[in-house]
Amino acid sequence: MPRRPASASRERFAPLLASLATAALAAILLLSPSGAGGQQIPDQVSADALRVCADPANMPFSNAAGEGFENKIAAIVADELKVPVRNYLMPQGPGFVRNTLGRRLCDVIIGYVAGADLVLHTNPYYESVFVLVVKAGGPLDGVTQLSDPKLKNAKLGVIAATPPADHLLELGLIGNAHTYSLLVDRRYASPAEEMLASLDAGEIDGGLLWGPTAGYFAARSATPLKVIPLVKEAARPALAYRITMGVRPTDHIWKQTLNTILRKRADDIQKVLVAYHVPLLDEDGQPIPPPAGTPGQ
Repeated sequence: MPRRPASASRERFAPLLASLATAALAAILLLSPSGAGGQQIPDQVSADALRVCADPANMPFSNAAGEGFENKIAAIVADELKVPVRNYLMPQGPGFVRNTLGRRLCDVIIGYVAGADLVLHTNPYYESVFVLVVKAGGPLDGVTQLSDPKLKNAKLGVIAATPPADHLLELGLIGNAHTYSLLVDRRYASPAEEMLASLDAGEIDGGLLWGPTAGYFAARSATPLKVIPLVKEAARPALAYRITMGVRPTDHIWKQTLNTILRKRADDIQKVLVAYHVPLLDEDGQPIPPPAGTPGQ
């Protein structure tokens, strides 16, 4: 998650309520193309591992088994640094940044919304968007905007307090919506999976979810589903977000090191995102077509 200020979703928009400890900054990480000469890493960033702040049960982003796409991206970064990944696992929610980065138990959060407070951001490494998920070939297949008259009497699922809920309220559609919990412990509950199960059962007509979450679970649904990026919504709040890596506000050289890796390994990172069915946007905010035969598209 991305993570979004104020009304952000637990899926990847937490943690948002925290404060960071400040710290001094020394030199950081000198990489040569051949690896000769090794690395020099200050006390503020681990010299022997890529220490990642991660959720132990937040698929498709991360889990304790290393199966999420952020786990895979962390492995790419670690490969470039020639160190192993070491995850510091904590369920995301209020206090996550303070109790992970802030306490220097880890050095990077792999997914963070650009512009959100509490962290220093790397350059964005992908952009995604909230989506509408409907049954492929169903009555709502082909809808591309929330203002479409076909949605007037539709029952839509939405995660409480996420940006699409504001849009439904503005359009007068919130009264007929089915709301799913925002703050949950993903070790025990999965609102996105619950929503798609409701869609499969016909209890709702469509679901509004953050794109990476929707793409991953829709591709695994027994019912053919259509994932529709909501890129035509003009009203605020925004539904599209650029995703960065988050580091401590004082770790400017570490940020630049990560930026160098993000540029160098961009193609490898893109392959991971595509493999996990993340709906991606180009620099103009338009959907990047997935490869032919991709499920859920």
